[in-house]
Amino acid sequence: MASGLLLGGAVAALVTAAMPAHQPGGIADPPPDKIVIDVATVNGSGCRPGSAAVAVSEDNTAFTVTYSEYLAQVGGNSDPTAFRKNCQLSLIVHVPQGFTYAIAQADYRGFASLQSGANAVQRASYYFQGSSQTVFKNHTFNGALNDNWQATDITDWANLVYAPCGVQRNFNINTELRVNAGSSSPSKVSFMTMDSTDGDINTVYHMAWKECPAK
Repeated sequence: MASGLLLGGAVAALVTAAMPAHQPGGIADPPPDKIVIDVATVNGSGCRPGSAAVAVSEDNTAFTVTYSEYLAQVGGNSDPTAFRKNCQLSLIVHVPQGFTYAIAQADYRGFASLQSGANAVQRASYYFQGSSQTVFKNHTFNGALNDNWQATDITDWANLVYAPCGVQRNFNINTELRVNAGSSSPSKVSFMTMDSTDGDINTVYHMAWKECPAK
């Protein structure tokens, strides 16, 4: 079921980085008007319906997707299907007239407890509805590891893919956590989660803006 969220106000997690006012290639200042993001669909074992929310920064340079559950694990008494968790978000982004946007950077963080010999992968892909261009990013973590982790996907400015001007296209974000036992003992549990100190999972997507050509 689609859930519309009118998004505004400062979000603490979004203060991590501000986009520069101007970038090469004609990238404009963020529009002063608020943007609205509707969550069209949320699917996946890591984000059951009702467990994901979206908030936009006050200056329109970033938005945060917050999950209440997203953990993959293997070993011990783990469910055989628990080694992989995923989340597919389809977002309808309503932008001010005359502007379009692209995702320039995505910040992921969480905690990993990997036994010696085990490993994990955090994967993300980004694409606009109807576009054949999909960008994939992988980050690998090896055991032994028992610590917080952070991963950042950065798109070169020259390679930014903007939403089509004047056309409403859903923006799709697919993420995945996968934990592999490798050579670790089958009786020992390894896990990986995207989370924050309060138990929520905050992923920050930084936006680049461009003015659409005048008709």
